[in-house]
Amino acid sequence: MNRNYQMRLYMKDHLPLYLFVSVLFVMGVVFGALMVNALSPGQKEEMARHVNSFIQIVDQGNKFGGTAALWDSFALHLKWIGLIWVLGLSVIGLPLIFLLDFLKGVLIGFSVGYLVGQLSWKGMLFAFVSIAPQNLIVIPALVMCSVGACAFSLYIVKNRFMQKRGALYPTFVKYTSSTVVMTALLFGVALFEAYLSPVMIKWVTPMLVAAQIG
Repeated sequence: MNRNYQMRLYMKDHLPLYLFVSVLFVMGVVFGALMVNALSPGQKEEMARHVNSFIQIVDQGNKFGGTAALWDSFALHLKWIGLIWVLGLSVIGLPLIFLLDFLKGVLIGFSVGYLVGQLSWKGMLFAFVSIAPQNLIVIPALVMCSVGACAFSLYIVKNRFMQKRGALYPTFVKYTSSTVVMTALLFGVALFEAYLSPVMIKWVTPMLVAAQIG
């Protein structure tokens, strides 16, 4: 009960940060979706070749995913979350944390926007099985890590520069522990991406073959 109370208190105290990071991410998604319209015909053609090639590979029954994909996916998540953790250790890292959140939104918005723009509802279906499921966990995890990093960075400012002395080590342990928990959660996401996501993608691929991007 005490832990639940502390969690609610933490969420309440850092609500402005949660709102700011979330809005920043949404802005990134919108910006990424709008970027699709800025692509030149040559760029769209090049991307179409890559997408069509992937669809053909899946449709032909070639295997993808598995152990190699697991570690590649987890390594990517680990680099992202690790960079946020490192940036949280310094005051100058704050704007870079916000930039990472915005860029994550841009990547997702661009990917979904391109698929939907080129394949209509079939692209939306493909995005639903290949992009949406894991990001339902990845996005909240990154938001929580970002808020924790920002909160710790601001705590350093108060502790060192505003003469509000406090115990830095316990706060650092809590900050690092929360990052470790999110890392474990993202390992679960990598498992999903490596073993379950390919199955879902193979399920919708036959519908995409008939509507390959021209």
